[in-house]
Amino acid sequence: MSAGDQELARDLGFLEAYTIGLGTMIGAGIFVLPSIAAKQAGPASMVSFFFGGMVSLLAALSLSELATGMPKAGGSYYYVNRALGPFFGSIVGWGMWAGLTFASAFYMIGFGQYFLSGLGPYIPFLAESELGITVAALVMAAMLTGVNYYGVKETGSLQNVIVLSLVGLILAFLALGALSGPTIGEFNPSGWPAVAATIGTVYVSFIGFEVIATSAEEIKNPSRNLPLAMIAAVVTPTLMYVGVMWVSTGTLSIGALDASNIPVADVAAEFLRGFASAIPFVSVSPGALGTAGSIAMIVGAVLATISSANASILSAARVNFAMGRDKILIEWLNEVHDRFRTPYRSITATGIITLVLIAVGAGIGTLAEVASFMYLVTYALVHVAVVVLRRAEPADYEPTFQIPSVLYPFVPILGALACLAVLFQMIVTFEPMVLLGEGVVGVEIALPFTISVVGIIGIGIIAAGIAWYYTYARDRAPSQSLVGDAIAPEPAAAADSDGRYRVVVPVANPETERDLLRMAAASAHAHEDDNAELIAVNVIEVPQQTSLSQDVAFEEERVERQQELLSAARDIAAELDIGLRTRAIVGRDTGSVILDVIEEEDADHVFLGWKGSRSTREHVLGSTIDPVVGRASCDATLVKLGPEETPGEGDVMVLAGEGPHAPVAARRAAEFVTTAGEDATLTLLNVQQPEDGDEDQSPEDRGEALIDDLAERAGIEYMQYDRQIVVAEDIEAAILEAADNYDTICVGATRSGPVTQAVFGSVPETVGEEVDRTVVMARGPEESTMSIREAIARRLSV
Repeated sequence: MSAGDQELARDLGFLEAYTIGLGTMIGAGIFVLPSIAAKQAGPASMVSFFFGGMVSLLAALSLSELATGMPKAGGSYYYVNRALGPFFGSIVGWGMWAGLTFASAFYMIGFGQYFLSGLGPYIPFLAESELGITVAALVMAAMLTGVNYYGVKETGSLQNVIVLSLVGLILAFLALGALSGPTIGEFNPSGWPAVAATIGTVYVSFIGFEVIATSAEEIKNPSRNLPLAMIAAVVTPTLMYVGVMWVSTGTLSIGALDASNIPVADVAAEFLRGFASAIPFVSVSPGALGTAGSIAMIVGAVLATISSANASILSAARVNFAMGRDKILIEWLNEVHDRFRTPYRSITATGIITLVLIAVGAGIGTLAEVASFMYLVTYALVHVAVVVLRRAEPADYEPTFQIPSVLYPFVPILGALACLAVLFQMIVTFEPMVLLGEGVVGVEIALPFTISVVGIIGIGIIAAGIAWYYTYARDRAPSQSLVGDAIAPEPAAAADSDGRYRVVVPVANPETERDLLRMAAASAHAHEDDNAELIAVNVIEVPQQTSLSQDVAFEEERVERQQELLSAARDIAAELDIGLRTRAIVGRDTGSVILDVIEEEDADHVFLGWKGSRSTREHVLGSTIDPVVGRASCDATLVKLGPEETPGEGDVMVLAGEGPHAPVAARRAAEFVTTAGEDATLTLLNVQQPEDGDEDQSPEDRGEALIDDLAERAGIEYMQYDRQIVVAEDIEAAILEAADNYDTICVGATRSGPVTQAVFGSVPETVGEEVDRTVVMARGPEESTMSIREAIARRLSV
């Protein structure tokens, strides 16, 4: 097994993927662009936003097919490089990185504008100056670079909260703004060419769904969640942008919007002042209500711009890694930090370039347009890649989502033409020229034309990508263009698999691996009629800031250790005469990864090792064990290995109780004894308290009846087993004392359903912690009813 055999954990559901994309789209765009767009196209700029959304929707459909067909880190860069070859891959890779850094600078200047406006009453001399805005943008950009450098794990969860809060804030803005009765004056004062040109200006608002594609390897059920997340991440902000422009241009004049650094906040202040004046029973003064609305939007803008920039920095690092993986970029840039586990050089480079763009005073409009330019180039090539891959049908291209046949090839063709049309508008500016002659007053013609500043920068970045390809990547990157295969396509074949009784066994410790697999094999052998199989799983955890496949590329020691563990597992399985498959996975949370494996494999049983200690803080048995035994949809067995050399053999005792999972523990014990052979014994132990004189049965009789009932429920009444009934006041102490006489103790969970402070129950966990023997704690499939909250969460993660 090589590093290339590593799997990446799919730990992002629909909601997580949706908020990742939305986080970069509901950012500086919705808070800053209204002033720029209104200046260029007036109220008709809402049409620009709408068509920008439509261009993105076409790209989202093509990207969804590509991402489910080749779910690799790098997103659009990877697809273009795979389909069209490293020449175009170099153009797109450098273009995406440049686009993300320009976008980050754009977000940070938007942050500075809103943040300092909020501080205006306290530091007016700083808030009103361009220098103050630049300083604030530089400081926050440096802080975000540092946060991602050090790998603060909580940033991902925080971003979800920020995005959902912003959606609520914008919806409130739109609702109150609509109630205020916006009045639109002249709808299109600058003409339709200005509306078309404005599409390029505002398109930076729609690049967020690309972030979803760069995380395609990590999304659960990608055939459903990935296209839904992309489409939703485009449609939601499109509708919001159109609504914001309607409210904004209907509330403030074009001149007032153009002059404002905080247009959305000023619009909110204006219509809330109107509410306070129009409603007589409102006791708040118009000024106070307007100020409150302005502050709310300022806070939202500050959070949004931070969220957008953070997502862009993360995406830039992943694009860098994908380029390095394909030998288009130097590997040095992608090295993972020994301590923080983040691609610190890539993050630092992205941060430095962002700081330079802010410091040189590039206009906020220019930053937005360059970012838009580079992504329009990217998406034009993405549409071409879809057609090439559809026709070439390479073996590694198996999309679980495809553009519907009624829309193909209409979507990629129209999408590519739309991107090119917007790019043409951004590059070329036609200058009317007057030709004078004898007896001629003058004739205007649309020649010559000039190249815009944005066009010069964008073409320069493309030229740099081409130059890099010819000077560095051409001799290193393998030529893998599929254009030739697309011209003369050949069909590919598919395969299927059979069903088995599967036991998932997470392995992490070479010292306990053999015993754990042997005990799991004993359980599996009881299901030989069902073609039993073990699945050994090892997980390498990485922080949020690091691409999963990136960590594998630079974690030789951990990858080698993983390979050694799984290789040993295969050798052990051969000795035990049991079928075994291994899965080497890289993920962000081991417990979640194991749960995903259980679901993907449709496993019947999960077998986990445990050290025997409990935590008094967040977790009962451990951060990995708690979620697995608490939520696994199959049998779950937890084993603490004792000092004996043959755990699961010798004298095996089952704690016979009335709990719902006691039969599971009894079956587990029977499986161990059956496999161990003639020297193994099975004892069912029941502890009863002394009778108090009111009972019809003696404690011994109650114990006998309970043991008989347990054997019948467990289906082991046919086996030879011993009975032991202990009468004692202190049940827990009696169990601990009796346990010392056996080699292995099996106990069933005493609780059902999700429990906050306990997983198996106090008695099983106490036995596992205090008994110096092999202890097996078992429970059956989790069948507890779901709360409404759990049902919604599960539905969104499907």
